[in-house]
Amino acid sequence: MHQAWSYQSAIQHAQSQLNQVSAKLEAEILLCHLLKISRVQLYTWPERELTEQQAKDFFELINQRQQGQPVAYLTGQREFWGLTLEVNPYTLIPRADTETLVESALQKASTYPKPKILDLGTGSGAIALALASELNQAEIHAVDKSHGALNTAHHNAKMLNLSVQFHQGNWFEPVRDQLFDLILSNPPYIESADPHLSQGDLRFEPSQALASGTDGLDDLRVIITQATAHLNPQGWLMVEHGYNQAHAVADLFQKSAYQAIELRTDLAGQPRVTIGQKP
Repeated sequence: MHQAWSYQSAIQHAQSQLNQVSAKLEAEILLCHLLKISRVQLYTWPERELTEQQAKDFFELINQRQQGQPVAYLTGQREFWGLTLEVNPYTLIPRADTETLVESALQKASTYPKPKILDLGTGSGAIALALASELNQAEIHAVDKSHGALNTAHHNAKMLNLSVQFHQGNWFEPVRDQLFDLILSNPPYIESADPHLSQGDLRFEPSQALASGTDGLDDLRVIITQATAHLNPQGWLMVEHGYNQAHAVADLFQKSAYQAIELRTDLAGQPRVTIGQKP
């Protein structure tokens, strides 16, 4: 005879298995995903019982999470800028920190009647789609070199009914003949030897979307130096970077003769985004 698991007892058992700060929330998210119910329903009927198969499937998800699989990959979804995006091992999992980049872009885009915008390394399409959801008049292009990531981004655009033009290739290559008012990127910026790459969720995310050379700045160097050739006069470049890279990134902007260079902080008050204007 199988053990009877109510919603409540299943969550409590999963919580003790996961044994981390966000364990209860993660267990609830995974159970809601599996049962296709809201967390309100979970709280309304805590004594409702799982079928034997549901219990088996739930604890299998908990087991995968215990082994480090990110919750977003287990559910196949992540919220970003109020949009529900499909994510998978081809794409980086969008973080709340990156909303700082979206906010900076929206602020600058508001000065153009019909801004032309480029998102480099789009992954799941999070940044480009967040902008498309806010800017009806914008022409938005997004580039990624990963076929898998672009398929996901295409799917997300279709599901959200948002218009973005996607291009496959490395950084500026697929749009080399075009000029933009705004170029933005959340490129790989972790040092290749950083121990965090072998810890937590990062172990399961695509390494090419995370690490960028010994100092983490290889891709940022390429983007910052090449972007001026793809910006209209007075156009803006904005990039996300690590909290400890602000000085190095500002130096790269100065060397490439950007003006009005400015640092923006994320929700935690950490240096997160640097912007600069082409003269």
